[in-house]
Amino acid sequence: MYGPPTSPEPPRSRKRGRSRLLVGGAALAVALAGAATAILPGAAKAAAICGVQTGTNGGMYWQMWNNGQGSACLTLNSPSSYSSTWSSIGDFVDGVGWNPGSTSRTVSFSGSMSASGGTALLSLYGWSTSPLVEYYVIEDDLGGSPSLGTLKGTMTSDGATYNIYEHQQVNQPSIQGTATFEQYLAIRQGNTTSGTITFPNFVSAWASHGMNLGTMNYQIMATESFGGGSGNDSVSVNTGGGGGGGGGGGGGSSCTATLSAGSKGSNWYNLNIAVSGSNTWTVTVNMVAPGVVYSTFNVNATFASQYVMKATPNGHGNNWGFTVSPNGQWTWPSVSCSP
Repeated sequence: MYGPPTSPEPPRSRKRGRSRLLVGGAALAVALAGAATAILPGAAKAAAICGVQTGTNGGMYWQMWNNGQGSACLTLNSPSSYSSTWSSIGDFVDGVGWNPGSTSRTVSFSGSMSASGGTALLSLYGWSTSPLVEYYVIEDDLGGSPSLGTLKGTMTSDGATYNIYEHQQVNQPSIQGTATFEQYLAIRQGNTTSGTITFPNFVSAWASHGMNLGTMNYQIMATESFGGGSGNDSVSVNTGGGGGGGGGGGGGSSCTATLSAGSKGSNWYNLNIAVSGSNTWTVTVNMVAPGVVYSTFNVNATFASQYVMKATPNGHGNNWGFTVSPNGQWTWPSVSCSP
């Protein structure tokens, strides 16, 4: 959620604007802390929820929050799909997902969103603790992106390019009460309401800038609107897997490649990769231009282009690595694994 960056007052009573920074689910967390939790049976569907509530439905977590200005309602069409309607809204957030979330989850989503006035977002959204972090992967932004703190760089994932931002919230509401915490943002260049979010790629990209996530709290595909707008959407969510928290990586159902940092110099750095789930794997490394792979160790490597490397075992097991010449671009590459 967008709002002023420094005031300690809960943002539920504020007007939002496109020139303001994210306040995020902080207000949501505070509001939900005092709200009754509704638990729906797995068969429940088409249940309109217009108040501040959270719950589970068929094993999926859902939540609904609004700041009391205007109207907004959530309809659970199935455990993994929802619809939203809002009118003259001050601010609201709803969606479905998981509690706890995961750093190793790949999320596929599809739907539609129509809005007029204000700003409306469709994002993968959640929190971590130790450190306390609020994060967004924004896929659809209707109304224009505001200033979002410090631009840390760009990254690529699933065929799209994202701008990465970091912003500190000082004495703001959070899932742990009023606190000072970091926000990690990835904003897609070019909107979409259907696609795939390989979340490990974002975890790795954030970490390459010293933006590390901790123990995962809830994680939802979220709709948010603020600033007096009206609109509606319909969203379906699916997951490609994922467990608890951990480091970044990418993979399919039986093969995972996990990135970790190695040594670093003034114009180079090493990345280590550990492959699990298969001993006959191919790992694809997608560099962020103009960074390139300078050398590899303990692996066979071929190059589809100067920015795409294919790696296979060479008899040294499933732990290997490579050296990157960043050429001014220090964002980590994304990786994917096929058995």
